Amino acid sequence: MASLSPTLADEAAFRGQFPVLAQTAYLNAGTDGPLPQAAIDAVSRTMEHAGGVGRAKAHFELRSSLSESLRAGYAKALGAPASDVALTTCTTEGLCVVIDGLGLRPGDEVLTSDEEHPGLLGALAAARDIHGASVRVAPFAEIANAVSAKTKLIACSHVSWMTGSLCPPELAELDVPVILDGAQGVGAVPVDVVALRCAAYSGAGQKWLCGPDGLGMLYVSPQLRERIGVTRRGYSSLIDPNAGLDARLHEDSRRFDTLALSAETLACGLASWEVIDAVGLDAVLTRGAALSQTLADLLQERGRAVVPRSASTLISFASPDPEAERAMLTDRGVVLRDIPSRPWLRASVGAWNDEDDLQRLLDALPR
Repeated sequence: MASLSPTLADEAAFRGQFPVLAQTAYLNAGTDGPLPQAAIDAVSRTMEHAGGVGRAKAHFELRSSLSESLRAGYAKALGAPASDVALTTCTTEGLCVVIDGLGLRPGDEVLTSDEEHPGLLGALAAARDIHGASVRVAPFAEIANAVSAKTKLIACSHVSWMTGSLCPPELAELDVPVILDGAQGVGAVPVDVVALRCAAYSGAGQKWLCGPDGLGMLYVSPQLRERIGVTRRGYSSLIDPNAGLDARLHEDSRRFDTLALSAETLACGLASWEVIDAVGLDAVLTRGAALSQTLADLLQERGRAVVPRSASTLISFASPDPEAERAMLTDRGVVLRDIPSRPWLRASVGAWNDEDDLQRLLDALPR
């Protein structure tokens, strides 16, 4: 297999920071990214500190400091000011905060696509079932052309979790607010929320940014921020939480922060981001995309039909029995996933992978 042109200063050193790769061809960052050793160590230090000195003022000051450092890192990944970014527990939570907070009414139409994840579909179903909004589904590639006079909101993926295709760029030209599910976007493909002209962008910390489960981010544009009712309010969302019933919401997107994130979760997420930031997010994105295209080409050469995709890090390909092949591959040290209700396996390729990982997948597939 031909070697790729390097996009990282030291690819082997970067790869070496992820313990799972020593034994496994881990191609599943679209579900959960590989944890770097630095993140594992950060969790241990944080827990040992809490266990040794207790959890009092210094502990909560640490949580606050970690929150703001992580917010700044995630804002950098999104191309947004930190003041426009909230910390959440997952992509779905951010989507729910925005969709529920908009207070959609009977007759309001939300346009979505036929390739959406249950995390977004659940929030849309709640808007329909509880608030009476209508939800209309259009083909993912045609969603920008499907807007009607009744459409009050567009909610769809930045990158399809099924195919790896990017949403139509024409979405940026529409006057209707667009909410993007960025679970397969941030950390995997270039993201600039200003250029995307999205009203909101909800992303994951545990996938392509290699953080822990239970961590995400939410960008909300200043234009949309004041339209969203904050129905869940707590210490983290308030300027003056000790003011009781008169406590005021933060004026920026901190008002949308999840109600509690543990110090160990924050420390893990921050350490993971710092591993990526140290080598440069642009280099990580470039190498991930190049490796993904290499795998797509090799799969096609082997006679495995690859689902049409964009220049992303997801490759879905045909399988005669996806669940059985996924289990077989896992037994052979190759971790990826199948797509429910589709005859596909999906490989998620990141800059931490190398050509040997791709070859292990090819060698393990039945001929």
